[in-house]
Amino acid sequence: MEMSSADKEIMSFLGIGLMLLASVIVTFARVKTKGLIKLILSVIAFVMLLFGFFYGILAIL
Repeated sequence: MEMSSADKEIMSFLGIGLMLLASVIVTFARVKTKGLIKLILSVIAFVMLLFGFFYGILAIL
């Protein structure tokens, strides 16, 4: 099934937004938190980064 241009645009914006949010979360985790909270926030940001990457790839295809 072929995606329309609008669908690809939405996918790309979603990917960009997830990557941006992941960057903000990692920065916050490194500067303001310690221990287990830092680890949990970093893992959440990593998962968001992966989803953002996959949405970006889908937007290209």
